[in-house]
Amino acid sequence: MTTAVGARPVGERERQLAPDLARGVMLALIAIANSAIYLYDRPYGIRQHVIETGLADRVTSVIAMSLVDARAYPMFAALFGYGMVQIWNRRRDDAEGRRVLRRRSLWLLVFGAVHATLLFSGDVLGVYGLIGLVICLLLRVRDRTLLTLAAVWMVPVALSAMLAYSTSYGSTERTYFWSFTAENPLTALTLRPIEWLITPFGLLGVFTAALVGVWAGRRELLSTPTPLLRRVALWGPIIGAVGGLPVGLVAGGFLTAPGSSAMLYNAAHMVTGVAGGLGYAAAMGLLAHAIGARRGPVVTALAACGQRSMTCYLLQSVVFVALLAPYTAGLGAWLGTAATAVLAIATWASTVVVAELMRRAGMRGPAETLLRRLVYRRG
Repeated sequence: MTTAVGARPVGERERQLAPDLARGVMLALIAIANSAIYLYDRPYGIRQHVIETGLADRVTSVIAMSLVDARAYPMFAALFGYGMVQIWNRRRDDAEGRRVLRRRSLWLLVFGAVHATLLFSGDVLGVYGLIGLVICLLLRVRDRTLLTLAAVWMVPVALSAMLAYSTSYGSTERTYFWSFTAENPLTALTLRPIEWLITPFGLLGVFTAALVGVWAGRRELLSTPTPLLRRVALWGPIIGAVGGLPVGLVAGGFLTAPGSSAMLYNAAHMVTGVAGGLGYAAAMGLLAHAIGARRGPVVTALAACGQRSMTCYLLQSVVFVALLAPYTAGLGAWLGTAATAVLAIATWASTVVVAELMRRAGMRGPAETLLRRLVYRRG
């Protein structure tokens, strides 16, 4: 039974390096994945990825689809589940812990709704809010039940991928995320809430990752370099890369995929993406343990970004809308996949610098500060 005096936000000295470092580094992958959605004014292929002709763009497409797409968000979901266990362990009693976690999840839904309506309809904060509400009901279930649910859920993940992405043939119009091609900002504003409601169906795999994260959080696996953590860190990314390669090759124009093949490729892409995301999280845990207390300026800045991950995530959307949307600078109409990836990395690096400046000034991220004030209503 926990001896904590009550649910409260974690203090600076209590924070573990592994989750913060993982979030800080992997926000780079989030930036690459999200920025690609803004590309328009050309045909779309598998998973609505734009069809490129230049070799650099095609190779970048292969890399991004194999290593990033449907892999970064499961990693964050695993950390989300891991973090919910950490919050739960600081409770005074079960009722208080559930109230705090439920309130946090509901406010994440609100944050996600605002983010999706104003900036980015592919928002994931709302999805994590939904997952959080479900996890609140599962905090006391046995480990075997958690892992069984996580495994069984992969069946609808595969089926949804097969149905939603059943073709790789090019099309001139979007089949979803229509707001990203809208030239009128009011039209885009109207479409984004509708798209946000559809988004969870394309991110079903994150639920499995979050449940595994809860299981791992009970054992604090990221803080100890166990053989299991090493195996996941090795085989997770390998499985993710191998399973994502067919979709990557199709996106890059190096492989053709008739209807049935496209369905199988997409199912494998989504299922192995969960393994890839878990592998990334495990690798960050091992890296954090190897670093230990010997943090240099780069690791410190990356951890600062991870501590302010919601703020940095929202800042990415601000930059992408300002530069890529049709009704702003419109760079999404002519930037290729490679150039957009460079822009995404530069945007992420800028948020790392901003987060480090906040750390040096003793400031929390504005989004994190607001969420804490809403969730922890006392003191």
